[in-house]
Amino acid sequence: MAAVVDDSLYPIAVLIDELRNEDVQLRLNSIKKLSTIALALGVERTRNELLPFLTDTIYDEDEVLLALAEQLGSFSALVGGPPHVHCLLPPLENLATMEETVVREKAVESLCAVSQEHSQADLETHFVPLIKRLANGDWFTSRTSACGLFSVCYPRLSNPIKSELCQNFKILCTDDTPMVRRAAASKLGEFAKVVELEDVRSEIVPVFANLAADEQDSVRLLAVEACISIAQLLKHDEVEKMLMPSLRQAAEDKSWRVRYMMAEKFAELQRAVGPDISRKDLLPAIHNLLKDGEAEVRTAAAQRIKEFCENLPEEGRQQIIIKQILPCVKELVSDGSEHVKSAMASVIMGLSPILGKDNTVEHLLPLYLMQLKDECPEVRLNIISNLECVNQGVEFFNEKLNSLCMAWLMDHVYAIREAATISLRKLTQKFGKSWAQSMIIPKVLDMSNDPNYLHRMTTLFSINVLHDVCGKDITTKLLLPTVQRMAGDAVANVRFNVAKTLQEIGPALDQSTLQNDVKVVLEKLCRDQDIDVKYFAQQALIVLCLN
Repeated sequence: MAAVVDDSLYPIAVLIDELRNEDVQLRLNSIKKLSTIALALGVERTRNELLPFLTDTIYDEDEVLLALAEQLGSFSALVGGPPHVHCLLPPLENLATMEETVVREKAVESLCAVSQEHSQADLETHFVPLIKRLANGDWFTSRTSACGLFSVCYPRLSNPIKSELCQNFKILCTDDTPMVRRAAASKLGEFAKVVELEDVRSEIVPVFANLAADEQDSVRLLAVEACISIAQLLKHDEVEKMLMPSLRQAAEDKSWRVRYMMAEKFAELQRAVGPDISRKDLLPAIHNLLKDGEAEVRTAAAQRIKEFCENLPEEGRQQIIIKQILPCVKELVSDGSEHVKSAMASVIMGLSPILGKDNTVEHLLPLYLMQLKDECPEVRLNIISNLECVNQGVEFFNEKLNSLCMAWLMDHVYAIREAATISLRKLTQKFGKSWAQSMIIPKVLDMSNDPNYLHRMTTLFSINVLHDVCGKDITTKLLLPTVQRMAGDAVANVRFNVAKTLQEIGPALDQSTLQNDVKVVLEKLCRDQDIDVKYFAQQALIVLCLN
């Protein structure tokens, strides 16, 4: 007699079967279907059968465990909602102790998500003991995971348990294993935000000072980041007394990685500590970082210069920049590292609005001109791309920079030619069509006669970019005739770009111009011997509805 099969066991039997399969992809797919299996089982059997099975038997490839950790984070409704959400903790606790970092991080992320659905009682009964188990685990993996869980539950706990957790966190910050101290340092800032202010002063600040002086540079650099959050919580005099000694030390740390983190986070630190401390302490620090012996540090510091200067108090700001910042900037403009020069070029234009027209002409313009002639293409590109920052007016541009614009359009690097056309478009929007008609367009159109076909193509690219800001009248009277004439160019690349340009500017022209001028040129190009020219001409006719 055949055995009676219990259909209700089928989903979990299939899962067990698939999870034992040798094919990793099949196992991965079965984990991704967990929610479907849980729905088939119902909430009670999911709690009583599926979760214990997952807790006890899952030791698999990292990608399978990662998928499981992710799935469990959204499993609350499938176990019966908030009253039963603590059932998800055992499998996630297991995953939070795994060797692979991404699995642990995803498990911690899911634990943080499910913690939000715990009541205060359930947090204290189930979630806090989990944190303590992880924090006291034999393996560093569990202790690193514990560090990420304190801040999510702390605000909703009773005072005695808060006090216990605070002590647990402090112990992790002095753990023998550097990886655990690193994890604690990376979470110190977010923990400080949920701790009572008095405890920030009495408990968190001493922990920060210890981490900032840790023997491992990988810990010290994370303390710099934590300092930003802590400084935002304290009064200015407390910041000066409690945090600045450690920050001053970090700016001169023997490890370039710590100094790099200081440079990287400089603008955020500046906002956190306030204007008075910025002027007194951070100004000397940025000065030193800009002169650092490591190019990586100088690069990071250079990238923060504009923002640092913007955040200085307006009173006396220009003199501070001229006397204390610009001497460093002048050195970096001709730095031996291309990365440093490029970083400086990406922000130096932004100093112009802060310093004003006269100071720009006297102090910055010589630096701009030096960078515009730099042999490194990225330096030239960064200056040209930020050209619109120099917005002191038409006369300034015409007198000081206009003579260079054609050199940018004829640069041997395509990205610079492209950036130059985009900059000219932005300047036309700022200075107006009349300015473009008298100062820019004649030079652009002259390039259509250049012996170098790449320069002739730049004329077409410039027309593509400028035509809509120049308007219908200038496009019809000045730009279109040049494009029409270039349809007879000897180089096929130029001719098919004529077709593309006509397609681009066509919508700005009136119907009679399209029919009488544009269509004639495109039909001629359709009979061209070059296959690409024919193709783009036909495309243009179709797009402009002229076929």
